[in-house]
Amino acid sequence: MFRSSLRWWALALIALAQFMVIMDTSIIGVALPRMREDLGFSPGELSWVFNAYVVAFGGLLLLGGRLSDLFGARRIFATGWAVLMAGSAAAGLAGTVEVELAARAVQGAGAALIAPSALTLLMMLFGGEPKELTKALALYGAAAPAGGTAGVFLGGVITEYASWPWVFYLNIPIAALALIATPALMPAGGARRGSLDAAGALSVTAGLATAVYAIVRAPEIGWNSGRIWTALAGAAVLLAAFLAIQAKRREPLMRLSLFANRNLSAANLAQLLLGAAWIPMWFYLNLYLQQVLGYSAFPSGAALLPMTVLIMIGMIAVAPRAIARFGPKTMIVAGLAVLAAGLGWLALIRPTGSYLVDVLPASLVAAIGMALAFIPSLGTALSSARPEEGGLASGIVNTSYQVGSALGLAAMTALAAAHGADELGDLPALTNGYSAALLGAAGIAAAAAVLAAITLKPHPTPTAAQAETASATR
Repeated sequence: MFRSSLRWWALALIALAQFMVIMDTSIIGVALPRMREDLGFSPGELSWVFNAYVVAFGGLLLLGGRLSDLFGARRIFATGWAVLMAGSAAAGLAGTVEVELAARAVQGAGAALIAPSALTLLMMLFGGEPKELTKALALYGAAAPAGGTAGVFLGGVITEYASWPWVFYLNIPIAALALIATPALMPAGGARRGSLDAAGALSVTAGLATAVYAIVRAPEIGWNSGRIWTALAGAAVLLAAFLAIQAKRREPLMRLSLFANRNLSAANLAQLLLGAAWIPMWFYLNLYLQQVLGYSAFPSGAALLPMTVLIMIGMIAVAPRAIARFGPKTMIVAGLAVLAAGLGWLALIRPTGSYLVDVLPASLVAAIGMALAFIPSLGTALSSARPEEGGLASGIVNTSYQVGSALGLAAMTALAAAHGADELGDLPALTNGYSAALLGAAGIAAAAAVLAAITLKPHPTPTAAQAETASATR
């Protein structure tokens, strides 16, 4: 029986994992100019300090989830921290562009092991008690916006007062602490017999990585580029091969009948579209603050704090009570609708605008929508799977959000550029481009609300999978 007194300490470590995985995407932003000077990055190569992490992370999530099911979530969780530590050390010590990008990919691989195993451990600890599960998911979810905002601040402070390698070295003591704490805090077990399905793992990892590569590369070289369409075609072939392999294998990497579960499929679709709406909003709000309103990095990060704090309060204090009263489906649909309203309001930004009028109130409305929709959609996606497939379900929902984020940002980047976002120095044109992207994101959120209303079953109850998961860990 796993001691319940340790569960909340274990949850703190799981939330820390989510915090770090997200922080590692944002902490490098302020450091990029210094890295370019020291390592000799070209402008085109510099974006790959971010993209190398995202491609590895998104491409390996399903594999990470499957490994968690086969070898045990605790073991894969610890392995992920070790890989993240090694990648962080290499990224800080890198003396060339090639080594830096390879090290960032290693960091992404570590994150792809940490993220699904962390969610699996959360379900093992809290899955049998719906009220506590909702609270646990709320704390886990709140760690993501906290990590994103903290990354902006820490990146600036470290770059200003130390040097850029420390944005990577910061991970090392935290990873060491996690490796020490994991055996004491996390439940053992969860491993089961089975084969890895190497062909399936290779095809889906290569297919997802190629797709994410094409998506993040397209805004840079254009959607009409032959390289982009070749990469997308290659990704389609690899993913089709993956589906064919899964249909024939007795022990597939991903059981295709998993998606016959209506709520699991609908909740993953909601997560995909939530990422596609939210990440472009965060990206273009930053650009509006800095390039139109003239904020530097620190004031721009501070301007996002009210939104971040409200999301955390909403996820921790409001969402659990609202889910208990109204049910997950109602909260997902309402949250996405509120997010769409907030994004539509943000699209009214002006070239002569101000933070208090054009940004703050609308961003708070969007934050409320995100807080209401994220937790119930995540919980529904996880609780709809069988207990022995918890790691895979975690990998799928993480993949849905990450791929949605990449797709949404790529599409909104193209939309913004078509409306003037690439005309630096022309404030009306920039504002028009950013407004178009925000309006497009609002459309995605509105479409997600409609699809959730149609596809989700009302008031799903805790599944037998939750009870079985809980009994296996007690």
